[in-house]
Amino acid sequence: MDFALTEDQERLRDTVRRFAQAELPALAREMEETDEPVPHAMVKRYAELGLLGVNIPQDLGGGGLGALDAVLVLEEVAKISPSVAFPIFESCFGPALAVAHFAGEDLKRRIIPRVCAGDMILAVSMSEPDAGSALTDLRTRAVVTGDRVVINGQKRWCSGAGHADAYVVYCRMSDDPGAKGIGAVLVEKGTKGFSFGKREKLMGFRGITSADMYFDDVEVPAENVVVPAGGFKKLMEAFDLERCGNATMSLAIAASAFEYVLDYVQQRKQFGKPIVDFQAVQLRLAEMAMKTEAARLMIHRAVVNAASGLPSVKESSMAKCFANEIVREVTGAAMQLMGGYGYSREYPIEQKMRDGWGWGIAGGAIDIQKVNIAAALVNRRFDQRR
Repeated sequence: MDFALTEDQERLRDTVRRFAQAELPALAREMEETDEPVPHAMVKRYAELGLLGVNIPQDLGGGGLGALDAVLVLEEVAKISPSVAFPIFESCFGPALAVAHFAGEDLKRRIIPRVCAGDMILAVSMSEPDAGSALTDLRTRAVVTGDRVVINGQKRWCSGAGHADAYVVYCRMSDDPGAKGIGAVLVEKGTKGFSFGKREKLMGFRGITSADMYFDDVEVPAENVVVPAGGFKKLMEAFDLERCGNATMSLAIAASAFEYVLDYVQQRKQFGKPIVDFQAVQLRLAEMAMKTEAARLMIHRAVVNAASGLPSVKESSMAKCFANEIVREVTGAAMQLMGGYGYSREYPIEQKMRDGWGWGIAGGAIDIQKVNIAAALVNRRFDQRR
């Protein structure tokens, strides 16, 4: 068992780190103030550097590397801000994986190369007003008639809503109950009958849009079906890797908060000496470092064990759950160590705390991950309805 990165992986990580630290901090600050998404010019810059679709096959326009390489890239960019990293997250861990793995050849080759080239932003739409954690209660319906699919319904909590160019929409595609009737269809922005509600105002995630989405007799070609009815298991297999992306966002926030406060406590003086000389501070630093490194190892284990496939639900849920919890603890400790400065918007820790809290809600709440873990441990699903 080798925990070391290869020379190529170290080179990739260091190259992305230099780019991120040189070119992204000013943009991240601007996005935090304006709440506007990553500009198209920067998305194209990501594409030029090979940061989009790192783990997508080369014949689809991606980098052809592994999921661990994608994790390394995402962590370094998300250390600056998860908002500036969001296009990378969506192209490496989100709906792009579902399309690349499960869609028909025509749809793959129409969509994925555009995502990797920075010409299309792809988002996933899962939740509904009455179906969040209870995802199999979806009511948005897609009816296949000949060569067309007609979609009706409402979606909620879609990150990227209104800004993304296309959406992988989870919907009910047959009369079979529960998961058996669920599939997914790709819908492009601008399609007749497809509209967006008022943009949500969130505690964090500034620069990542979110809004309700409405489907009123929306028609798309039948080839836009990503997974037909009965394919819910496939969709959730792709979502296992998205959990690792979510976990990496949490890790990046925790790691950057730790790195910032580690420097701070060596510079800040009280009672005539740097506060790092106080044992209480030393204990907090050690705890923060252990939690951050443990989260990194769990994420790396999940994606490495998946090899060329997709991670297991157990390992991806463990990685997400742990990273979601420790980012709240690490950013909280960082704020406490900085005192009033940590609470000030002039310093980055308060933003990291706000952003860090959200990842334990997005992509499946922390307690849902614990249910997944328990189910994997006893090798059976738990019926929450009875």
